[in-house]
Amino acid sequence: MSVKRIPSQRAVIDRRKLAADIAAAVEAKGAEDARGEVLALLREALAAGREELARRLIEKPSAGHECVNGHSFLIDQIIRVMHDHVIENVFPAPDRSRAERLTLIAVGGYGRGEMAPQSDVDIAFITPGKQTPWCEQVIEAMLYFLWDLGLKVGHSSRSLDDMVRMARQDLTIRTAILEGRYLWGDQPLFDDASRRFWGEVVPGTEAQFVSEKLEERNARHKRMGDSRYVVEPNIKDGKGGLRDLQTLYWIGKYIHKVTNAAELVDVGLLTQAEYRTFRRAEGFLLAVRSHLHDITGRAEDRLTFDFQPQVAKRMQFADRTGKSAVERFMQYYFLQARHVGHLTGVFLAQLDEQIASKRRARGLLASFRSRPRHFKNYLVQGGKIAAPGDTWFQDDPVRLLEVYQIAEEEGLEVHPDTMRMASRDAGLIRGEVRKDPHANELFMKVLTGRCDPETVLRWMNESGVFGRFVPDFGKVGAQMQFDMYHHYTVDEHTIRAIGLLSRIERGELSADHPLSAKIMRQLASRRVLYVATLLHDIAKGRGGDHSVLGAELALELCPRLGLSPHETRLVSWLVRYHLLMSATAFKRDLSDPKTITDFVAQVQSVERLRLLFVLTVVDIRAVGPGIWNSWKRQLLGDLYELAEEQLRLGHKRRGRAERIAAKRERVCELLGGGAVVDELDDRFDDSYWIAEPEDIIALNLNHYAAAREHEHKLSIHAEYYPARGATLVTVIADDHPGIFNRIAGAIHLAGGNIIDARIHTTRVGKAVDNFLVQDPLGNPFREEPQLERLRTAIRDALANRIPLVPQLAKRPLARARAETFDVPAQVFFDNNASNRFTVIEVSAKDRPALLNRLSRALFESKLMVNSAHITNYGERAVDTFYVTDLIGHKVTSAERRKKVEQALLDAAEELEAEAEKA
Repeated sequence: MSVKRIPSQRAVIDRRKLAADIAAAVEAKGAEDARGEVLALLREALAAGREELARRLIEKPSAGHECVNGHSFLIDQIIRVMHDHVIENVFPAPDRSRAERLTLIAVGGYGRGEMAPQSDVDIAFITPGKQTPWCEQVIEAMLYFLWDLGLKVGHSSRSLDDMVRMARQDLTIRTAILEGRYLWGDQPLFDDASRRFWGEVVPGTEAQFVSEKLEERNARHKRMGDSRYVVEPNIKDGKGGLRDLQTLYWIGKYIHKVTNAAELVDVGLLTQAEYRTFRRAEGFLLAVRSHLHDITGRAEDRLTFDFQPQVAKRMQFADRTGKSAVERFMQYYFLQARHVGHLTGVFLAQLDEQIASKRRARGLLASFRSRPRHFKNYLVQGGKIAAPGDTWFQDDPVRLLEVYQIAEEEGLEVHPDTMRMASRDAGLIRGEVRKDPHANELFMKVLTGRCDPETVLRWMNESGVFGRFVPDFGKVGAQMQFDMYHHYTVDEHTIRAIGLLSRIERGELSADHPLSAKIMRQLASRRVLYVATLLHDIAKGRGGDHSVLGAELALELCPRLGLSPHETRLVSWLVRYHLLMSATAFKRDLSDPKTITDFVAQVQSVERLRLLFVLTVVDIRAVGPGIWNSWKRQLLGDLYELAEEQLRLGHKRRGRAERIAAKRERVCELLGGGAVVDELDDRFDDSYWIAEPEDIIALNLNHYAAAREHEHKLSIHAEYYPARGATLVTVIADDHPGIFNRIAGAIHLAGGNIIDARIHTTRVGKAVDNFLVQDPLGNPFREEPQLERLRTAIRDALANRIPLVPQLAKRPLARARAETFDVPAQVFFDNNASNRFTVIEVSAKDRPALLNRLSRALFESKLMVNSAHITNYGERAVDTFYVTDLIGHKVTSAERRKKVEQALLDAAEELEAEAEKA
């Protein structure tokens, strides 16, 4: 194998001129004295070559192969000149013995001729036998030159026997040598090494190599998130990345001794079209990696949020309506990752067929092997379903849906050859197929299948059949959202949500989602829920409200899929309002009766409520790991129960007095009697009893009674609160202006994130404030040192012993990459959401000091905060405050609202400015 010829090689490096300049320097000063000048010449040649290749990459930003081949060529020439200088000038040995021979082998990615600008230089120095002093001197001198040039070198020095022995024992060494390329030095010795590797290491180990490589790949995928659609992918080691393509090549080379990826076609592991896809995906990924290395000046393989816009710009992606340049770039990236996944699937399945065929041919019972059975005109063998002929789908394109429907219903895999045919023929799905009632019936059976619709829909998606049959779904294929909240592309998120829905229905997630599992058994139309899940995000990237646009699309698509007018209207409503329940649960006060009344007014029926609840659950959980938690489960469950009660009982529902009486009774049970409740009856008004759950009231009353008994002016309690998966922090103190924002700042300074807050003032002027707190990763504080840190911070803040504002400004974002995103602050007022309070919603970049600054701005605007509800969407925080003026009235004046809005915007913007300065 050799590095492919690149254009205008001498513009990259002129080896003859470099060698002549080095020879002249040596002749003038001698080898030892000229070392500094020689190194300067090598360094200058390396820098000039890299500069030329960087310029070419900017001119041809997608020329990945040309770039990596160019860098390999550059390093080749540098090492060859260096080698010749060392053996001719530094350690000349005119009469070398047979033992004083040395060959240089480029291994790993360098051996393939694929070097990104900052890739390691991997070299194997091979000697015939035990190293002689001359060989040691030459190797050491070359390594020092390479290190002095600033190159990161991966090297090994071995004899031929050692190479063979270690390659037999170590998969990594075997893989590196598998890609070995003659670099320089003794050519016959390289030929001996190659012969011995292929003659003594490989034979008999083929099955082991394949098995170990696939285990290695699976472990790598697991480390990287086990999805090719994570929004910050590792382009080298992630699923669908370069390493997956390289694994295919390694396996093909090990089994069939191919010398390049094109020969995978000759040995039947890829078709010509698949090889072109392989080459296109590889070229794009290599280009992205090269740009990353150029931007960072290091061997960076993580395509993180801060680099994505820069690479998109370099690769000349532009904004389009509804999609930014970076979103279009990442969509193209994920399309290539999908192609890699499809290639991997058909390649490995084809390899499995080849290996199985050989075993059958050699086996004593070959003639008795199981024959394929016929099932609905398909062939089924070994758990795989196959089309009976190459023109099967061309003869009737509806069969492109049928084969997947049978696979889902019967629990079968699709044969690799049939998957290839489906990918090839997916373009046959046109208008007449989409309108075909039987085709739509088949699709609905897959979507609502009771076996494993998620896996089969993913196969359909990767073959292109899904996007051709539902073109609107094809438009969101591989589409990402440039934020830190969504972990997957839109299509992957949707398929995962459908999979979660199916698993809940099958009872597999009853422990995690008992209410959803119960509801699924009560639904009048399960297929409404599956179709709504399919369509809930289908209009993203169109430049408008995707809920509104998606609802309109549902009205067009549902009749085609065979849904009745009633079902169609229901699906459309669910798509339109699929964010309603989460927004209400997480950003509104569920203890405010108006919240429930308004929510019920939009939902209108128990069936809608049931459907919306389950859709909300699977939508949130499918966003990504760590997004779903017990706090969200509890809030959604509370909202569901309150809304269901009102929908069922209507005007007969329990009134305010009845609800308070029921709570008092339950609190008395929790406290083991009513003495404390009676004792403190004159302290807490009805609004407190309505707002807090019974278990927190019981805790508050005990704490309050103890503080009164011991005459404590300040009482701070922090304890793990399992019902919400958070830490409950309760502060009882003399009420005074600004107490809320001081407590909030202290909690954040102690490393906590407030997710909910309720502020109460007793009839005797005592503040009783409850905060639900988690760490930046969404976990509660449980350990006593953590809890004490919270208490101490609050105590010091209320005593004015710490400078809150400057300390908070210094704290970095919990997720440093959030600095990449521009999140403009926005303020919204709602005087209709509550009968008693004005609801103010502030959206801004999430920072530790944000809640402190906003609550201080409200305090300075002479507003009283009754409760605060904090929701995080990645880099964006949405803080909702229920407020009144100082005499308990809503903020109704437009002029005053404008002033409050400006104060809140100024607070957020000042915080941003301070953070940037810090």
